[in-house]
Formats: sequence, structure tokens, C-alpha cells
Amino acid sequence: MSKLGRLLVLDISQSQYQWQPAMDTTSASYQNLPSGQSNHRPTTLVHSRSYDSQAFVIDEDGTSPSVEQNPSKSRPCDACRKRKSRCVVNEGAPKCVLCEFHNQRCTYVEVPQSRKRKSVNLEDEVKGVKKKSPDEGPHRRFSQHVLSPRSLEPPIDDYANLKGPSLLKKTLGLQRHRHGLYVGSSGEHEPSLIRLNQTGDDKFGIGADSFRHVNEQESFLMQPDEGTEHYEEELEDLDAIEAIVSPHGKSLINLYFRIVHPSFPILHKKVYLEKYERTHREFSPAILAAVYILALNFWSYSSELANLQKPDVIALEELARKTLGYVISRPKISTVEAGLLLLQTPKGDTWSLTAQMVAVGQDLGLHLDCSTWKIPSWERGLRKRLAWALYMQDTWASLVHGRPSHIASSEWAVKELTEKDFPENAADEDDEEGSTEVEKGRQLFCHMVYLAEILSDILHNLYSIRAEQQILDIGTDATRFVLAKAKPLQIRLKEWFASLPETLSMSDVKVRKLSSTGYLHLAYFASEITLHRRILRTLSTCTDSHLLDICRTAAKTRLISAMGFVNRLKPEHLQSFWYFASKFNFALIGIFQSLLCATALSKEEAIFYLARLDEYRWTLRVSSKSAEFLEQSMTMIDRAAKDLKTVCLDDSRYLLPPHDEQHPDSSNRTEGGGGAMSYEHSVASASYEEEYEPLRDARETMQNYFPTQFEAEGMGFEQREFWAAREKEEGQGQGQGQWGWEEGMYGEQVEHGGAEGGHGMG
Repeated sequence: MSKLGRLLVLDISQSQYQWQPAMDTTSASYQNLPSGQSNHRPTTLVHSRSYDSQAFVIDEDGTSPSVEQNPSKSRPCDACRKRKSRCVVNEGAPKCVLCEFHNQRCTYVEVPQSRKRKSVNLEDEVKGVKKKSPDEGPHRRFSQHVLSPRSLEPPIDDYANLKGPSLLKKTLGLQRHRHGLYVGSSGEHEPSLIRLNQTGDDKFGIGADSFRHVNEQESFLMQPDEGTEHYEEELEDLDAIEAIVSPHGKSLINLYFRIVHPSFPILHKKVYLEKYERTHREFSPAILAAVYILALNFWSYSSELANLQKPDVIALEELARKTLGYVISRPKISTVEAGLLLLQTPKGDTWSLTAQMVAVGQDLGLHLDCSTWKIPSWERGLRKRLAWALYMQDTWASLVHGRPSHIASSEWAVKELTEKDFPENAADEDDEEGSTEVEKGRQLFCHMVYLAEILSDILHNLYSIRAEQQILDIGTDATRFVLAKAKPLQIRLKEWFASLPETLSMSDVKVRKLSSTGYLHLAYFASEITLHRRILRTLSTCTDSHLLDICRTAAKTRLISAMGFVNRLKPEHLQSFWYFASKFNFALIGIFQSLLCATALSKEEAIFYLARLDEYRWTLRVSSKSAEFLEQSMTMIDRAAKDLKTVCLDDSRYLLPPHDEQHPDSSNRTEGGGGAMSYEHSVASASYEEEYEPLRDARETMQNYFPTQFEAEGMGFEQREFWAAREKEEGQGQGQGQWGWEEGMYGEQVEHGGAEGGHGMG
């Protein structure tokens, strides 16, 4: 012990711990100590709860000669020890400050419990070695790692007591050892009675609990973490997580904030770094592990890590999932942060976890307007960003899993995001290769939120149980009904796309910078396809051949545009951070192709879509070398398109009833499903115009029902006619690999067989 001993000097006034080498009793230097120091013994690490503003030494036997032996001075009272709070006794007062505040007895009768940690040997403590069998779960994987002495320091008990400046003072959602639950208007605690007890400092207590008023209407019940499930294991789990990545923890955190955070800013960078600078033990285990897991995806983008062996990500994922389940019983802002980050991992997306995070967010009051709350301004901004990230997660997960949303518009009061809700700006950008632009990330996040609001309405109006039943009840008029509902949504999508700043265009890629704009544009295509997907389902009952042609042509145009987008992705896009729904959104393009193929009106049309599907799968396969999650997209497509070729190439599908009897005007169609027909001539009947007023001519029809197709993309009617005619001339539908010509969303003319970008490897 003498060789491993350490002198722990605690300077409480500075709220920090300093490690100094201990003196060896056998060394010559120890034998020749200066006068007055020869009687000091080697010291060991013992936790003390004395709060005098002085430096003191804890000797090997646990005594502290420099501190008075008065119980009120040497240790906290029984109540403060249970609360893990600072125990302060004013001179001459019979009770400590907190016991006086809570109007309870202030006693020193209970014997302090010894810490439950098994490792008492300092050498084992520093090395992070636990005396367990080699088979005891993921903890065995990191036993060889060494934690620095600084990392083993105990965390701060109460941020309000931090000396010097700190962002964490007066925080509501990130307190140490306490968590706050929103007091709802219909629950056990009557808001009116709570307000009767309101004090000048916005707090009053009942036993170990207390209420905190954030404004005149809303309050939170603050409860101690102690006593909740697995609370005593938290430090052990934190050390286990840190040991897995040691000594690369700081490098991984820097990597996360360079690449992931700018495009998905759900953490507060300065708060996170402030806490980590003190010790990793200030975090919730789940958020610490989640940040490491996402950062590990970009290991090769750190010059100091690229050539080293990666830590065990499987062990991290096991600990992250386990500890997230623990902290749900004592939720904090970090709980939602951790859940959202884990949902972004390749295999972490589950509907049940999304549901849990929405519930935890409501516990924390994230669904409320916090603009007037008495909390730090940085926390108001963080709450808004986190709330909208939760909204996005719920909306996109609803699409991905085909489930109803958990968030009702009547229960959502969060204000729109503004620039002041984002603490970082261009000055905070990292110049290292592979970083992501901060300002671009802010704009991307905001526009992704706006798009999620549109998608939410698409799902509500066209995919909800009530909407599905309405469509079913309407029967043969279902197509017109769905088109009428889709039109305002299409217009909103068009306006959304038109509002994108130049910095969010796909062509705006800085040298040696990664760009996550790909996931934003892909989400736009997925939203458009979700609209067309619902329209296509109604065509089986549509008796109007002209309307059927219009809908299938619009769907084909959208498909071609989406495939062109994927084909033009560059490595700077593919290797950046992608939102969790992206793997599904890539698959959705292939699923949409399969739907068009399965509903083809001729064998030639089916051949056309089968060829496009093969080309699209090839694009994904080549691109997956830069973005591994695309392999999951291909798996989804394969499941959806199983046996598609056999079914679609069966001639009997197109024999009964005769195609021309179903649709007398179908001779104008090309194999692609709506080619060079003359809409002006096919919609010539006066009676037809009277019956379908919106369909007076083809130009009005296409722009009326599908404004995004031909206005947002800059594709005029004549250009579409030219494209369709060219398809016919070049033998479209014979499996030749030509996708036709269109004027793309981004203003360029794209020949889709050999588009810029080389199948995603650009």
C-alpha cells in the first residue's frame, strides 16, 4: 500500500480534487522529512462529506486532524446524507439549513453506510479491475483498460454549489442526484394548492421531495434519484463504459461534436464538455455510451485514432441499452438525449423505444412552451431542440413502422425553432478534415423539422385509421377524394422545397468537409413518394382512364427524379451522418418501384420497372461500400419484391379483362405507364369537362393535382411530352437500362443511364 498510496487533497472552496504522490515510508526522502512533518502517515483514498472551505488531509485511519470533531462539522446530518446534499449549519443554529427549510428533525444518530463497491484496493480502483469471473457479461471486456486517477474522482453533488462560473447552475433537467417530473393538471397534485405554497425562491418541499415552479402555471416535482432501481450501480456502469474506450474517450467526444452534432444538435456542446472536463462520472451512463457509439462510426476521420484498434462497440451497445432502461425510472434531459442517439444507430431503431422516449419527454415537460420558464436560457434552447427532435422521431418512426403517432397536435405547445435556440455558430466550426459545417447543420435541422410537420399531416390525412376507412367507403371515387386531400399537401411540399437556402443544395459541398444534406433531400423524396403511394392504391377502383394515366405518369416522374438523386450522391454525402429513417427512405424508392411494377397495365410496363429496380439495387450495392446501412435498405427491398418478377411477367395477368376494354384510350400510353399521349385531345369532351371540372385540359390537370412535379422541379408540360416521346423512340421498356430524360430538381439535365456521380461513388 505504501508504494501505491496517494495523498488526496480536497479543496472544497474550489470544488475540485487534486491527486499528489504519497510518500513512501521506506524511502530515504521520507526518512529525511523537514521538521514538523515526520509524524505524517501514508494516506489512502477515503470519501469525506465535510464541507468546510479548507484543504484537509484524510489519514489512513479515516481521521482528519485539521477538521473539528463536532458531528455537525465532520459529517452531514442523517437527512442530508440520504439526499446526498450539502449539509450547512449556520453558527448557533440548532438545525442545518435544509432541515430548517423542510421543517424536519436534524439528527446525527444513523451510522453512515459503507460504500457498496467491492474494490477497496487502490491499485484495483485505478486500473478499473473488478473481482468478477471472466464470464460475467460485458464488463469482462474492459478489465485490461486503465482509467486515469482524475476520471475516478467522485462527481459533483449539487451544481448549485459549484464555485466559479458554470452553465449548470439552476438547471432543471440535468441536476445531479435529483430528477424533476412535470405536474400535470389532472394528476394527484393539484396545481392550485401547489401555488398556495409558492415561496420567493420558487421552491417548497414535502419530506425528501420538493416542488419547483418554472412559471405561474407549471411546476415540477423534484425527487431524489436515490432509492430508484439500480441507482447504486451507476458509478460502476460509468466506469465500465469509460474503460471500454480508454484512453480515447476525449478523442471520441471531439469526433462526435465535429461530425454528428452539427447535423443533429440535441446536446449542448459546452455543457457536455464542461462535465466531461471534470469527470465522466457526472453523466448518465446511457448518454456517455451513446455518444461514444455514434462517434465510433467515424473512427477513421480522426487522425489520432484512424490507425488504432477500435473499442468494443458491442459491449458499449449492451451497456447503453441496459443503463437506458435503468434511468427511465429517474428521467432527465439526458435520458431523452441518449434514447434519441441510440435510435440513430444502425440496429437501434425500434417503435417501442420511440414510444418510451415520447413518454419520458412528456414526463420532463418537453411538449410545453418553455419560453417563459425560470431556467437558464441555454436550457430553454436545448429543450426546444430536443422537443422537436422527439417530434421528428415520432413522425418518421410512424412512417417507418406503419404505426399511429404518439404526439397529438392538441397536446403540443412547443414554439418554432429560432437562431437563438442554437448556441453554436460558424465560429465554433472545426477545421479538421471530415468535419461538418455548423451553420449548415442548423439550417438542415430546422428544415427537417418543417418537413416532419408536413409528413405528419400526410400520415394523418391519408394513412390514419379514420382516413383509410373514409377512402374505403367512397369506393370508385376514392382517387378523386385522395387527390383532393393530397393537393394542399403537395403545395406545402413545393413551398418547402422552394424555401431551401442555397447552402442546403446538394451541390454545396465544401472541400474536405462531410455534408449531411443528403438525408434532408432523401426525406423530401420519401414524403413525396408517400403521397403517390397512397394515390396509386386507389387506382384499382378508378374507372376514369384519363385520371389513371395522370396519376401513373406523375408517380413515374417522381420515381425517376428520386432515382436520379440517389445516383448523384457523392462520398461526402454517403459517409456523413444519416438520420435513422434514411435506410427506410432509400428502401422506399425501391418499394415504390415494386408497387408500380405490380400494378403495371401491360407486360412492357412491368419490364420497364423491373429493369429500373435492378439498376437501383446496383446503385445501392455500390454505394453501400461508403454507407454500410444501405445493406439494410437492400434487404428491405428484397423482402418487398420477393417473387415480383415471376408474377409481373406472367402473361395471364394482362389478358382478363382485355386491356383496351378497361381503358379505351390506353393506346396513347407508352410502356412506362403514361407516355406520349396527347392530354389536350384526350380530354376534349365537353361532358367530361363538366363532370370533372379540375380536368379541363392536361396542363391544368397535371399542375392542379401535382404542382410539385412540374413547378418545383422546373419541368414544364412540353418538356414532359418530349421526355415521353423520346422514351417511345428509344424503345423504352425493353430493358435497355435507359431512364429517359428530365430536367432535374436541381436545374441540371440528367440522362439517367450514366448520371453524374457514378452510381453514388461520384
